[in-house]
Amino acid sequence: MNDSNENFGKDVFDDQANANEVISEKLADLSTPGYQAEFDPLEAEQVGAFIEDAMNEEDALDSSSDLAEDVE
Repeated sequence: MNDSNENFGKDVFDDQANANEVISEKLADLSTPGYQAEFDPLEAEQVGAFIEDAMNEEDALDSSSDLAEDVE
């Protein structure tokens, strides 16, 4: 048996712990003036960078009725 098989599974990494560490480092980097940290979509969602606050379809349709009144 070769050495690589003997060590297989001994160094198991926790993917979530690694992801949290990367995110923490990126958030710390944001305090450096001029530095632009890049977040992938999943990381951005995890730190709450994008909050869905878009108008729903019903509100959008209701708002369009004002345009017809303004044209007349």
